[in-house]
Amino acid sequence: MHTPVQEKTAAAPQQAHKSVKTDQYQGHDYYLVDDLLEDDHKMARDAVRDWVKSEVSPIIEDYSDRGECPTHLFKGLAEIGAYGPSLPEKYGCGGMDEIAYGIIMQELERGDSGIRSMASVQGSLVMYPIYKFGSEEQRMKYLPKLASGEFIGCFGLTEPDHGSNPGGMVTNIKDDGDHVILNGAKMWITNSPVADIAVVWAKDETGRIRGVIVERDMEGFTTPKINGKLSLRASITGELVFEDVRVPKKNILPNIDGLKGPLMCLSKARYGIAWGAVGAALDCYDSALRYSLQREQFGKPIGGFQLTQKKLAEMITEITKAQLLSWRLGTLANKGNATSAQISMAKRNNVHMALEIAREARQIHGGMGITNEYPIMRHMMNLETVLTYEGTHDIHLLITGMDVTGLNAFK
Repeated sequence: MHTPVQEKTAAAPQQAHKSVKTDQYQGHDYYLVDDLLEDDHKMARDAVRDWVKSEVSPIIEDYSDRGECPTHLFKGLAEIGAYGPSLPEKYGCGGMDEIAYGIIMQELERGDSGIRSMASVQGSLVMYPIYKFGSEEQRMKYLPKLASGEFIGCFGLTEPDHGSNPGGMVTNIKDDGDHVILNGAKMWITNSPVADIAVVWAKDETGRIRGVIVERDMEGFTTPKINGKLSLRASITGELVFEDVRVPKKNILPNIDGLKGPLMCLSKARYGIAWGAVGAALDCYDSALRYSLQREQFGKPIGGFQLTQKKLAEMITEITKAQLLSWRLGTLANKGNATSAQISMAKRNNVHMALEIAREARQIHGGMGITNEYPIMRHMMNLETVLTYEGTHDIHLLITGMDVTGLNAFK
């Protein structure tokens, strides 16, 4: 199978990067949440943190500035076990629990939201539905190659005219003997221009939503890149276009139909985002704290002034609340008890928190905060997207509202 990622991988490390930096990040754990973690959680965190420091931080500003995806990192993400870490070892995955998965996403997003997106799309939106809804033949065919980074995947749900209302999709499949004929288009698809496979949701002739695995070399399947993004610039985004694509019926996910399938996938991804956003907030706080102790005005470090301390104290308070929210959600997820509404609350709260902290951190950095000498503006721009994707800030609010009142405000 044609693998565009592998073609780009060989050349990428040879590129000259304009901005190579030392990552000075130190973790922050005001309420000693580490005491609640198992040893394997900490080992996973430390391994991913080391990888981010050595492979992501030195190059990410340059890639983001150029609006280019560091595709050579796809393989590294596989090597640190970032693809489907909570899926079974039988399929080449980590066999870890949901807290470990969350911590990995947190450390990746501490580096960059786009890098976390690369991993969470692969694991939560491609590997998870194949594992959860696929046949054993499909699992064995795709999951080991996705886990190893040999294959890159993407997830096709959002359409140009149907974002928050996925049930209105027009992408469809029609019966054609041993195949189905797929027509339609999907929009804002992370990884699509370099993906080998796509898990696509489409309506069959009865109007039921089905999941199908579309492979890169199927005729009529194209993945145009979306250009001009001012956010998630180091993440590659595109469309999925299907023009009479003949997909074998054996590529239909047999164990799900209806909107429940893609929504379960989104819950898995939103869970990872809830953790990931804490990582972005921690990076902004860490940079602001260090800067406040080094930058002097009026004869002393600006960290010694009351208004700066107010900002820093509020930042670490909100981060601590989000860390505890994520940890508790993880314990529920480990027992299979985390509801989609609980996940929505954590995603909405933590992303909004991270965005507010990025804005406060920018103020502490003053004019330097708008330069790429510091990660603040990149995180801020990224988080504007994270606030919207996998369910917008307002939609998640309505999910909580419906859960507590029992009344549906969507219709």
